[in-house]
Amino acid sequence: MRKAQAKKHPLAPDPKFNDKQVTRFVNTMMWAGKKTVAFNIFYDAIDKVSSITSEDGYEIWKKALQNVTPGVEVRSRRIGGATFQIPSEVRADRKISLSMKWLIRYSRERNGKTMADKLANEIVAASKGEGGAFKKKEDTHRMAEANKAFAHFRV
Repeated sequence: MRKAQAKKHPLAPDPKFNDKQVTRFVNTMMWAGKKTVAFNIFYDAIDKVSSITSEDGYEIWKKALQNVTPGVEVRSRRIGGATFQIPSEVRADRKISLSMKWLIRYSRERNGKTMADKLANEIVAASKGEGGAFKKKEDTHRMAEANKAFAHFRV
């Protein structure tokens, strides 16, 4: 028997945009508990996005997150000695989590001087439907499409 599921702690909205999603993004990006550093990186990146696109950086970030959010993913399931990749819908909470992780991961892998530069470039790319994070979403969807034949094994 499993223990009771852990309670979700309520997130405090961020000081600048008053959005809990921003706090969640910053928490995902943060290293070694350095939240102020992470917030500074995020806000710098949003300012850079504004200067690059000459639009509201916050709105571009929201659009980028929307563009890299997956709808389906594949999960491994062992059936009769064989392992099948079974496509399944992604839970709402996991969708947001995956999109944030991908955006941050591919930002870190980019070329650039500072993390704010890298993040800004990845946000701009993702909002246009390109870049590493968007490609990851497309690959995930493609893999789910390719394994659609095994959808009847879903639990």
